[in-house]
Amino acid sequence: MSTKTIPAIVLGASGYVASEIIGLLFNHPSFWIEAIVSSTNAGKRLDEVFPHLTGPAGDLEFIALEAILPRIASNRQLAVFSAMPHGETAQVVRDLVAQSKGSLQLVDVSADFRFSDPEKYAQVYGKPHEAVDVLEGFFCGLPDLEKSTPDKMISHPGCFTTAASLALAPFYSLHIIQPSVFVSAVTGSTGAGRQPRAGTHHPERQSALWAYDALKHRHKPEMEMLMARLGGTAEIAFVPHSGPFSRGIHATLFATLTSPLKAEDLVEKVKEFYKDTPFIRVGTRMPSIKEVVGSNRCHIGIAVNGNQLVITSVIDNLVKGAAGGAVQWMNRLFELPQDDGLMNAVPGWV
Repeated sequence: MSTKTIPAIVLGASGYVASEIIGLLFNHPSFWIEAIVSSTNAGKRLDEVFPHLTGPAGDLEFIALEAILPRIASNRQLAVFSAMPHGETAQVVRDLVAQSKGSLQLVDVSADFRFSDPEKYAQVYGKPHEAVDVLEGFFCGLPDLEKSTPDKMISHPGCFTTAASLALAPFYSLHIIQPSVFVSAVTGSTGAGRQPRAGTHHPERQSALWAYDALKHRHKPEMEMLMARLGGTAEIAFVPHSGPFSRGIHATLFATLTSPLKAEDLVEKVKEFYKDTPFIRVGTRMPSIKEVVGSNRCHIGIAVNGNQLVITSVIDNLVKGAAGGAVQWMNRLFELPQDDGLMNAVPGWV
């Protein structure tokens, strides 16, 4: 007998991240999908748009945004996952919050609510924020780094931010590295979204590797914001790369220890820092993307030479970097075990 008791709505449900959220919810013991919202695909069956979800999708169909407003206003417990594109989320969420009478729990995976300061948002994204009055109702953070659950709506940080921050957080928190850090990270093509572009076109991407937005990528200020909470000033030089694979992020981080420590001792410190989360694995072996693809895990490797510290961090950009983190947060908002629906076996050799 099903124990699913909490209705969930997925906004922007025709994108890659949304399909991952939907898949995770199908396997979740408590959430059931009441509605999937996509204006461009309203009236279509879910398995028409995402054939890999055939079976669990049943007869579920996409509906238009207008159709969920009465549900939002029903003053009942409701889990809303927002996976709409950056720049399109703010006004929609503002309308939903006004309609909801304060009854919904919402996790957003777009960039629209990651900065509580509207001036910072405008600086990073080059345009004014469109729902300034709602900003203070959001908290941006990673569930593995927060000991307490905020009494707010959640904005999940970006995928690069997730990979880098999970690797760096213990070291900034313990004040054992210098503030200045270099991050080089390679992401798969799904990180660019479902809409085809030159950088995701297979003949261009396969067997290729290139850097982009060096030292000015929009996830850099997110990383610095999260790390500043833990250890004061963080100065992060970030260079992202596009890789010739579909899923995953491999980040290599270079830092300077404030005093020499053995790699094995650092591993123990990181394990202690993450003792309350089941999703972080750390050791002196350098991890591979294939270990984590399809999962909500982050695997971390540590190497030391004198004061030189190298950390490698691998995640699935769609799961740990977005959908899985969103479900992990929603579990906490509803006071469920944070690993509910996130510990299923995943395919190897993807």
